[in-house]
Amino acid sequence: MLTIEIDIRHYLCSPQEINLIIYHEEPGHKEGTPLFSSLFICLLHIPFVFAKAKPKQFATTGTVSKPVLMKDSVDASSLLTENNFRSGIYDSLKLSSLGLARQVFDYAMKGFEYLKETGKLNNQNIISIVDFSKSSCKKRLYIIDLKNYKVVFNTYVAHGMNSGQEYAHQFSNIPESNKSSLGFYQTADTYMGKNGYSLHLQGMEKGINDNASRRDIVIHGADYVNENLIHARGYIGRSQGCPAVPERFHKQIIDKIKNGTCLFIFGEDRSYFLRSAMIKSADPLLAYN
Repeated sequence: MLTIEIDIRHYLCSPQEINLIIYHEEPGHKEGTPLFSSLFICLLHIPFVFAKAKPKQFATTGTVSKPVLMKDSVDASSLLTENNFRSGIYDSLKLSSLGLARQVFDYAMKGFEYLKETGKLNNQNIISIVDFSKSSCKKRLYIIDLKNYKVVFNTYVAHGMNSGQEYAHQFSNIPESNKSSLGFYQTADTYMGKNGYSLHLQGMEKGINDNASRRDIVIHGADYVNENLIHARGYIGRSQGCPAVPERFHKQIIDKIKNGTCLFIFGEDRSYFLRSAMIKSADPLLAYN
């Protein structure tokens, strides 16, 4: 009886590594002698080469062993991560129950991320948000610890006397306008002034709040920012444009946010969204919560 055995050690082996031997078997005995030449062995080798599965293809930087994501995939992944980060903070801190709209928080975080990426923030753990779309009798200042997922302060804050009475409707970057300025600020150093312990602010948006230093727009404590005035007349006192805070714990607030944190002052002013380079992609016609 004739038996053919083929020993294939690897699909891509050389012809010499393929042994094709014809055996003549008898009971209890097997002998074998080579039959074909190397040329014929090569011919037998060809089908196995083409039958081998092709490796998967990836965008690479020179090798096929390490997959490389394309740019669009990176951008989409980063965007998804940022959105998840924002949503996680907003939901876990229950900011909605404190009166901060998700949309306002998203605007604040978008500018925060811009300032962070451009190296403008010395302290990236804290963000302060003022929501001037709310009545001044509401606690509309939110100071958030992004690292430890904690609302550090949620309290009252004053707007400029010429911005409105209970609500702030008008905003300006002009000196002596006595109006509040919207947008993103970087907190700076502290000092002792006519209003006591105070905090310098640097406006980060040209033509919107970049006159903050010239206008002496700072954070300071004020006795007119208190609940007694709310009970008496329905709104707190107003400033000359500064985001003044309650006098009884203004020092704690200033010490928490000083030296290079992000402050965002929001207001229902559609012209701001059309002019702001930081969040100009936002839709100014979206309804506010």
